[in-house]
Amino acid sequence: MKRKKKNSSKQKQLWPQLLKETTIRQLLLGGIIATLLLAILFLNALPQEVQVEVGQVARKDLAAPITAVNTVETERLREEAARHIVLEANEDPSYYLKNPAIVLRVEESITGILNLLRLGIEPEPVEDPGFEQVPEALSVSEMDRRLIRDWKMEIPKPILEALSAQSYAEFDQFAQITSDLVLATMEERISEDGLRDARDAFEANVEAGSLRGEPAQAATIIGRQLIQSNLVLDTEKVNQARQEARDAVEPVRIMQGEIIVRKGDVVRPEHISLLTDVGLIKTSRDYGVFVGMILSVIAMLALMGVSLHQERPEVLKNGTQLALVGSVLVTVVAIGKLFSLINWPGAAYLNPSALLGLLLTLLIDARVANIATIVLAILLGLVFEMNSAITILALIGGMVAVLSVSKVSQRGDLMRAGFIVGGVNVVLMIILGLVGQNTELIIHSYLGLLAGVLASIVTIGALPYLESLFKITSPIRLLELSNPNHPLLRRLMLEAPGTYHHSILVGNLAEAAAESIGADGLLARVGSHYHDIGKLRRPYFFVENQVGKDNPHDKMAPSLSTLIITSHVKDGVELASEFKLPPVVTQFIAQHHGTDLVRFFYHKAVEACDDDSVEERDFRYLGPKPQGKEVAIVSLADATEAAVRSISKPNPGKIEGLVRKIIKDRLNSGELDESDLTFQDMDRIATAFTKVIMGMFHSRVEYPERITKEEIEGKKAKNGNPDK
Repeated sequence: MKRKKKNSSKQKQLWPQLLKETTIRQLLLGGIIATLLLAILFLNALPQEVQVEVGQVARKDLAAPITAVNTVETERLREEAARHIVLEANEDPSYYLKNPAIVLRVEESITGILNLLRLGIEPEPVEDPGFEQVPEALSVSEMDRRLIRDWKMEIPKPILEALSAQSYAEFDQFAQITSDLVLATMEERISEDGLRDARDAFEANVEAGSLRGEPAQAATIIGRQLIQSNLVLDTEKVNQARQEARDAVEPVRIMQGEIIVRKGDVVRPEHISLLTDVGLIKTSRDYGVFVGMILSVIAMLALMGVSLHQERPEVLKNGTQLALVGSVLVTVVAIGKLFSLINWPGAAYLNPSALLGLLLTLLIDARVANIATIVLAILLGLVFEMNSAITILALIGGMVAVLSVSKVSQRGDLMRAGFIVGGVNVVLMIILGLVGQNTELIIHSYLGLLAGVLASIVTIGALPYLESLFKITSPIRLLELSNPNHPLLRRLMLEAPGTYHHSILVGNLAEAAAESIGADGLLARVGSHYHDIGKLRRPYFFVENQVGKDNPHDKMAPSLSTLIITSHVKDGVELASEFKLPPVVTQFIAQHHGTDLVRFFYHKAVEACDDDSVEERDFRYLGPKPQGKEVAIVSLADATEAAVRSISKPNPGKIEGLVRKIIKDRLNSGELDESDLTFQDMDRIATAFTKVIMGMFHSRVEYPERITKEEIEGKKAKNGNPDK
């Protein structure tokens, strides 16, 4: 009883609170959205001049009041012309162009294969015990296995043995010649029909070159398997020719005064199309429909506003996100209206209503998408003349779309979501058709699949524009940023490999920890990859990039070293701005150190000074402190990954103790005060860090050096290759 009274009291306070918090900007956005929706829905209430249906007998002659284009016939002729030009283009070599991606893929493949073959050469032993011994060469069997597994390539073992017997200089010459010949061949235009000729020409070039015996055979085998067709159809040129062919078709016109349907004729679908073209068929509604539409739109927007206030108040307060929700809602309703105007019974079921669920889930979140989907389903029911089947399809299909993309790991997941929605639509239409004894629904059930796929295709196309327009970063954009071929990550890998490796490990830690507390694991991983990009400006000043080099900080004052170390945050923000990284990623760069102390150089400065002139604030990062859970997790992962490398003989107890000490120190220093992390979150983060780090430090069996050497020598003798 008390709970009921409490809920009732809460409901009474909801509306006054909502009205009190509503701003002029929100009212203005709501008014614009309502106006646009009403403009779309009012098309259903416009008066008509004639009322005819397919199968009826015309009561009078119906003539065209104006000269207009016969859209159906014109479109048929244009499609026929376009189809003809496409068929010609498929046979015309001038419509094909060389695909650089294929050439690049072949270049990567031959590099990988040659690198693998090079590992089979036995390295020369190093006599100096102070130098680390070069790893043992791969066996022929292992090379053969890896070639088949990684490159789907088979090279006879005698040839592999011959290559392994070469010196590094001989092999490098073989590799250079083979690579040059393969890439030179791939630079030519190679069609499917000319593939055999290209391979034969490559083999002839090998024979004419300096390679002889097994190396020549190896080069021939590698080249014949790697060389492939590199021509693809130039879709832009084909589309241009197709469009030109369509534009060249003269429109078929219905002349003013031309009789479309004569009195006594049976009205057929083509008559309806012609009557629509000349404007004789329009929807007839009275003024009550206008009032009903207005009330419906106001009720739906009020429902959405209240739901957002309860579930996601921050969206309601954010003008950009609110504008995004309204824009997508209006657009999808407008698309539905366009499909309703198509004079074909199946057009209504081809409407991609799941588009709203897909876009809002990717750009905001699932809760907002579900709320908007409910509103959309009701509005589409109004658009399609109170068609309950459309409402059910839009509601369930939209919610299935939300579930399908709640966790996107790659762009292909959007197409998968489209097929899932389409499959659900097909099943729903069959069920509704059977229950309502509506054979039309069953006949057109295949359109449900097309609608789902169409929604995913439109989503893929529209997503980049919406991200740019509304300054929102979707999971798809994050996935693109996580690609190692991104210019910044590629530079980091080449110019600061130690930092790159560190960032990857931090990403593994952060993603696992974020997922353990329900935060955004993908965002944490991508933020980790970019958090140290500022080190690109001076990579050699950071210890992870100083392998085999002197540490420049040994000859510098601690204050100057601190200035250089802390400046990587500012440098990273500048690089992020230069490469147009989204703010959601840039925040990791700016906040991952917070206002933490550069302890090493601070203590070094204190030891060097006899007085108390060293100010701690001069050795701190400028901040700000981590503002969100994901940034805080990356901050902790960054410190943890750097610290665990110093552990000697790591074990679970040592690792977990160090992880929890780092988290405790950050908590006590106030660095996590603005991150929204709870104590329970920190415990789960520590557990996740420990688990991942233990995977990095998995144990290995150590063999005595004498036994290892004996085994190696025994294997050499057994394989009959004592010289390798």
